[in-house]
Amino acid sequence: MSDLLHYEDFPEGHVIPLGTYHLSKEEVIAYAREWDPQPFHLDEEAAKNSVLGGLAASGWQSSAILIKLSVEGYANRSAAMASNSMEEGRWLKPVYAGETLTGRATVLSRRVSSKRPEMGILKMKFELFNAEGELKAELTGVQFMKVRNP
Repeated sequence: MSDLLHYEDFPEGHVIPLGTYHLSKEEVIAYAREWDPQPFHLDEEAAKNSVLGGLAASGWQSSAILIKLSVEGYANRSAAMASNSMEEGRWLKPVYAGETLTGRATVLSRRVSSKRPEMGILKMKFELFNAEGELKAELTGVQFMKVRNP
């Protein structure tokens, strides 16, 4: 029997702690240079005078951090098969350079595929919090997971 987590190991309501990630100023700026080169992601002075109030990560970077935490937190030790969608992404509060972030995943619903009984379909919510417990970002999407005994 495999040591990997399977569909059966993810009941509805199951909460998975995803660990932490410290976001440096250098990472915020490097990501912004490559993918979202707006002044409030690139320059501390411009960021202070923006609606964000300080140097903040792109929402896309926040989402990428959340996915990284998910992969390291459970996906790499599971029989994950893929994903076909993120139904919703919300960037609720700025993620500032220098923050330490914590991720959490929750199984919202689950079912076995009617066309592929070896594949379970999990609807998951992924959340990103700062050290004070403020919810910064969330993603809701689908995770395909191998069924242990189809």
